[in-house]
Amino acid sequence: MNFTGIRRGLLGVLAAALVYGQAPAPARPEFEVASIKPSAPLAANQARAGLRIDGAQVSCTAFSLNDLLGIAYRVRNYQISGPEWMASERFDINAKLPAASAAKELPEMFQALLEERFQMKMHREKRDLPVYGLVVGKGGLQMQQAPPDAATGAPNATGGVNVAVAGQSGGATVNYGNGAYFRLGSNQLVGHKLPPALMADVLARFADRPVIDMTELKGNYDFTLEFTPEDFRAMMIRSAVAAGVTLPPQALQLAEAASLDSLFSAVEKLGLKLEARKAPMEVLVIDHAEKTPTDN
Repeated sequence: MNFTGIRRGLLGVLAAALVYGQAPAPARPEFEVASIKPSAPLAANQARAGLRIDGAQVSCTAFSLNDLLGIAYRVRNYQISGPEWMASERFDINAKLPAASAAKELPEMFQALLEERFQMKMHREKRDLPVYGLVVGKGGLQMQQAPPDAATGAPNATGGVNVAVAGQSGGATVNYGNGAYFRLGSNQLVGHKLPPALMADVLARFADRPVIDMTELKGNYDFTLEFTPEDFRAMMIRSAVAAGVTLPPQALQLAEAASLDSLFSAVEKLGLKLEARKAPMEVLVIDHAEKTPTDN
């Protein structure tokens, strides 16, 4: 499994980061002007993606349409049903915010932009999906709560959004801003100042089904998860597939053959547990979307 697959898998994680913690807004504002272009391909040893707000400008780099829909409609990738290309094709967006607008209004601005440029038609429906519930184990919590301070706070607090991913061949880091990040590499996943809900979103990228936070824990936590090389490789394959990467059958067989026992045991060492359950979840069904957005 080369770093290209790891990079593409990590880009997909960003959608969950940008969705996390945002409250619905009553109205749907729009960007003043916006451009959407296919992303330029990145070198095999590079990874770059994120959503940044600089004054009145919004810059979104290397996001799939599924990722953008996650931001716009506050859903995770596993809650989106549509053509396969929506997970693999990448786009860059540059837009101008209206005067006196706020970062919390971005989802509604993205809704208007995506529906217009991709000529999208969609509907919502409820489906019972197999999930893992992230719960506190019988022995109690074993991971360390990060002390609160004025400089860090919670990821994606109200205000500017700044999420980025970067890495080298030996590993990569997803930075959620405000001191919160996770680092992946050397058969480890290290989290810093992450709330359990975001931890569940991260784990969902590497498991074989969605992970839902059912811990009812508050605050942010520091933790380290260690895996066997075989399970770590399988996790990277699952992450790449979730991000829309097309892999050969041999790679998919490696993921299917792995037990992922070390993922479950690593979570249990934190005093947590992944329980197999079914949960009703709302799914955004894309009935129609043009593969090429209309002119800017």
